[in-house]
Amino acid sequence: MLIHSETEMLELGRNFATSLKAPAVLELIGDVGAGKTTFTRGLADGLGVKATLSSPSFTISRLYKGDNCILAHYDFYRLEDPGIMSEDLAESIEYPQTITVIEWGQSIKDLLPADHRVVEIKYIDESTREVTIQ
Repeated sequence: MLIHSETEMLELGRNFATSLKAPAVLELIGDVGAGKTTFTRGLADGLGVKATLSSPSFTISRLYKGDNCILAHYDFYRLEDPGIMSEDLAESIEYPQTITVIEWGQSIKDLLPADHRVVEIKYIDESTREVTIQ
């Protein structure tokens, strides 16, 4: 599907949240600036997260309390080897109340459950993205 604005990307995330039930794992794929964190902000809103969601690019992970779940947001962009963070991620995935969102997950692919969902966001132009949800 084509998304034509940040508002539409936020709405897509909000709507997608209604299809999720913890535990769930989402892998977000897309270049820098594609809209992965924007999608996740919408998802967080749809899950009832009241805190302001920010990219975990420098902290690697952030946890947020939703209405009926915990949202764990990971960004492995800066890590070729996730090291101890792979243990943290494994715990998050196994916790029954957690929706886990992973950006730049190439280095931890082997930790993802077979039934994880993939959201791929492709940059088309300044205001347009193509989103595929598997």
